[in-house]
Amino acid sequence: MTSTVDVTEQTRPPSPERPASWAALRPLVLRLHFYAGVLIAPFLLVAATTGLLYAASFQIEQVIYQHELTAPAGRTALPLSRQIEAARAAQPAGTVMAVRPAAEPGQTTRVLMDQPGLPESTQLAVFVDPHTGQVRGTLESYGSSGALPVRAWISHLHRHLHLGEPGRVYSELAASWLWVVALGGLALWITRRRRNRRHLVMPDRAARGPRRTLSWHGSVGLWAVLGLLFLSATGLTWSKYAGENVDELRSALAWTTPSITTSGGDHAAHTGAGGHHAATADVGVDRVAQAAAGKGLSGPLEIVWPGEPGEPYLVKEIDKTAPTRLDQVAVDAATGQVTAELRFADYPLAAKLTRWGIDGHMGLLFGLANQVLLAALAVGLITLIVLGYRMWWRRRPTRGFGKPYPPGRWRQVHWALLAPLGLLAIAVGVFLPLMGISLAAFLLIDALLAYLRQRRPAVRPGEE
Repeated sequence: MTSTVDVTEQTRPPSPERPASWAALRPLVLRLHFYAGVLIAPFLLVAATTGLLYAASFQIEQVIYQHELTAPAGRTALPLSRQIEAARAAQPAGTVMAVRPAAEPGQTTRVLMDQPGLPESTQLAVFVDPHTGQVRGTLESYGSSGALPVRAWISHLHRHLHLGEPGRVYSELAASWLWVVALGGLALWITRRRRNRRHLVMPDRAARGPRRTLSWHGSVGLWAVLGLLFLSATGLTWSKYAGENVDELRSALAWTTPSITTSGGDHAAHTGAGGHHAATADVGVDRVAQAAAGKGLSGPLEIVWPGEPGEPYLVKEIDKTAPTRLDQVAVDAATGQVTAELRFADYPLAAKLTRWGIDGHMGLLFGLANQVLLAALAVGLITLIVLGYRMWWRRRPTRGFGKPYPPGRWRQVHWALLAPLGLLAIAVGVFLPLMGISLAAFLLIDALLAYLRQRRPAVRPGEE
C-alpha cells in the first residue's frame, strides 16, 4: 500500500488504548510509507504494468505462434529420431542440444539447437510435426521455460526494461521496497480508528473526498497484502545484489535444489551428427525415451544430449503446474540403462517451496488461474499507486488540506526503541543493498527537510 493516511487523523491525539510504542513509532512508519509511496512508487508502477503484460504473455504466445506450436492430430507418430533428423536437415548448421517431444495430440515436437550468434540462455527451436516430420517453423527459445520471442521480450521488459544488467536495478529496488510499503501500509490501516469495523475490509461508500480515496486505498491494500509480500519475496530471488545474498543464504542452510549425477562411464567418443560429441555406442534417443518411460517419467519431457563424451542423456519432466512433475533420470548413452534418478518428492522442503514460489511468480504453478491471480495483483497494485498519488496531490501543502507529520519527528522516538530498529534496518540494508542505500537517502532527505523547516521564519497568527 502506497502513500499516506487520512488527513483528519493528523491532528488527532493517540488513542489511549493503543500501546505507547506504536504512538511513538507511527510518525516513523507514516513518514517512511510516504517517502516510499512517492519516490519508489514509480518503480512499482512499472513493475506492476509490465507484470500485468507478462501475466497475459502465455495466451499471447499461443495465439501468435499457433502455427509453430500446433499440428493436425494424427493416429501414429514418427520415431523421435526421425523427427530430430528432419530438424537437422532444416538447420544443418545447428547442434542438437535437447528435444521436447509433443506431449499431447495436436502439439509439435520442439528440437532445441545451439547455433552461433544466439543471445545468452537462448537456443534455436525447430518445430516438427510428429506425424509427418514436416518442419513448421523455427523460433528462438529463451530460458528453461522455453519462452518464445514475444514472451521473452515481455519477460526482459519486466525484468530489466531491455537495458541489460543496469536495468535490473529498477526491478530489485521495487522488490526490495514492496514488502516494506505493504507492511507499513497494513500497520497504518489496521490501527486507524474507525466507527464501523466493516470499513476495515470494505471501502466506505458514504465517505467523500480524501476519506473516500483513503478508504479504497486501505481496503484494496488489505486484500492484496499477502500477494504483494509473495511477489516481493520471490522477485528478490531474481535480483542481482539481493539475489546473490539469497543464494548464499540458501547454500548455508542447505536449501539449494539438488542435482542429478550425470557422470558416465569411460566410452570412446566420436563426433556425432550435427557436430555434437557422443559415445561410440549410442543407443539413440528412442531407446533413451523408452528407458525414461520405464521409470515412470511422462510428458511433457525434455531429453538433453550428453554434454561431454561418456556422459549420459538427461531426461527430465518439465510440468511445473500443480501437482508438479519434475522427476529426472540419467540414461547411459551406450547401454540405454538408467544410471541415476532424482525424484521431486525427495527434494528438501525448502527446495520445493523455492521451486513453487518461482513458478507461482511466473504464472506457471496453477496455469490460467495463476495468471489471472497475478493479473489481479498487478491491477490492485496499480490501483493502490494511483490512489496514493491522488491522496498526495489533494493534500499537497499548497492546497492547505492539513499538514502531515513533520519531517524529523521520528528522531523523537526513545533510544530504547530506536536502537534495535536501527540495528534491524542495518541488517536488512546489508542483505538488500539497494533498499539500504535508498533508506539512507530517505533519512538524509528527511533530516534536510527538518533542518530547513526549523530555519523557516515562524508564521504569525493571522498571516496564514
